[in-house]
Amino acid sequence: MKKRLIVDDLEFEILIPEEKIQQRIRELGAQISQDYQGKVPIFVGVLNGAVLFLADLIRNLSIDCEIDFIKISSYGDARVSSGAITMIKDFSADLHGRDVIVVEDIVDSGLSVSYLRRRIESMKPASLKFVSLLVKKGCAKVPLTIDYIGFEIEDKFVIGYGLDLAQKKRELRDIYQIVEEVGKEKE
Repeated sequence: MKKRLIVDDLEFEILIPEEKIQQRIRELGAQISQDYQGKVPIFVGVLNGAVLFLADLIRNLSIDCEIDFIKISSYGDARVSSGAITMIKDFSADLHGRDVIVVEDIVDSGLSVSYLRRRIESMKPASLKFVSLLVKKGCAKVPLTIDYIGFEIEDKFVIGYGLDLAQKKRELRDIYQIVEEVGKEKE
């Protein structure tokens, strides 16, 4: 039986254990290091969710890099994307002529990725790639390309390893998926 967790009347079970997450991040770090050999890419972490993933990813690189952050929101405290992107913190670095790698925690509708792609391409980077720890299968509402994917998952709400429920539970080392609302009868 999988380890379970109750948060705000919601029941979760482990989807991806810490060891599997760290192994995949080592693989992604090796691949990105190989692809960017001789370059100094700038990693742009999408706050707040990607912080843990970005930190572990850059620790697994064998190349030099720089980091910057952007904060956008399409969720607020909800469990489903509103579809409207709100800019909260803009880039600090000049991305013109740079090799840019955007680091996301999770991609579902693709609206955030599409927004970031347009925004960064307008700055004329030398190259632009996206890496996401998680990609929800079959949820994209727009055509998108994620160049480096940690794991493809089903369309379920997930928490842990940077992913939150109303800003809580980001600290969990494993990734958990929702099972059901506690006290609700199964249909």
